[in-house]
Amino acid sequence: QVQLVESGGGLVQAGGSLRLSCAASGRTFSRYTMGWFRRAPGKEREFVSAIKWSTGTTYYADSVKGRFTISRDNANANNTIFLQMNSLKPEDTATYYCAAGIFGIMSSGSYDYWGQGTQVTVSS
Repeated sequence: QVQLVESGGGLVQAGGSLRLSCAASGRTFSRYTMGWFRRAPGKEREFVSAIKWSTGTTYYADSVKGRFTISRDNANANNTIFLQMNSLKPEDTATYYCAAGIFGIMSSGSYDYWGQGTQVTVSS
């Protein structure tokens, strides 16, 4: 059974940083793309960032480029991805979701598995 478990969310002041983690288990993810999406209250879910597990190729939404960094740790069978978020803004406030999909990059519909989400709140 595939599980994606996010952690690391919280409350931070504008300009601060948070590091989100997503622990993936239940299958081999070497062929997968791992993505981060977010949904703010009253808004549609939107793409944030993604990484291809096999190559480490990364993708970012324009709104987070230069501030957020996605990375992976697959050493010692630890299937974990991270989202380092710096220079946070109040508009980054949202629930952040980890996702896994073979064909996914920016489209949420192309991801097969989703975590439960972790809340990020940025105060002004």
